[in-house]
Amino acid sequence: MLLNTIELGPDNGDLSLPPVVFLHGLFGRARNFGFFQRRIAATRRTLALDLRNHGASPHGPMDYPTLAADVCETLAAHDALPATVVGHSMGGKTAMMLALSFPAEVHSLMVVDIAPSEGGFSQSHELARRLAELPLPDFLDRAGAEAWLGQVIAEKPVRDLMLMNLDLGEKPRWTIGLKDIAASMPAIIDWPDVLPCTRYDGPTLFVAGGHSHYIQPDNYPVMRRLFPHYRLETIPDAGHWVHAQAPQAFLAALERFLQI
Repeated sequence: MLLNTIELGPDNGDLSLPPVVFLHGLFGRARNFGFFQRRIAATRRTLALDLRNHGASPHGPMDYPTLAADVCETLAAHDALPATVVGHSMGGKTAMMLALSFPAEVHSLMVVDIAPSEGGFSQSHELARRLAELPLPDFLDRAGAEAWLGQVIAEKPVRDLMLMNLDLGEKPRWTIGLKDIAASMPAIIDWPDVLPCTRYDGPTLFVAGGHSHYIQPDNYPVMRRLFPHYRLETIPDAGHWVHAQAPQAFLAALERFLQI
């Protein structure tokens, strides 16, 4: 599946360097990384992808091997391999699967606040189910959508995230493949026991939010087994949404990893 892609780069950048690819998390979209993509694009070719069922990309059943195959096919179509891949949450698991499935196509890997293990999306599973079952009214403006989403989402940042996935006005609709997402949530929460490759030997950075529980010490052994050259960096004042909650610290970590 070819994915919707936002590509930015400098007019006179060094095209000998691998492009930098951004993969968003669950319910997100390519433009979630817009600030960082624009900064990196000053010197490097960059691509931000809408993963399957998200943004303007096609819909369908999904699991991590499928998501990774979509990304590889799309980057190949853009002549953007091998690449440095940056992924947050679900996008981080997709990035890890990409590196383990197509190691020669991943120059280096930055995984943001997720581990190669089961877990991390239990609340999202229930949210996807409840939203898929919530009947859409005949009309929604922004205020009405806030109230409508408030029936199942108490947290305003989560409502704001989901508002980006709604076409408002007459006959409002979800732009994301919400039913496919809801049906695929067990696979998104999971991490496969059988992997296509036993390890990825490229440079790997895990970035954790200091207030997040998504990466735990009991994840370290499998992280070391699958990604033997990994480093772990913690951004103290951030939760799971590291890049949104501590953008300057995240940008500094990204630039150090890219050696900009």
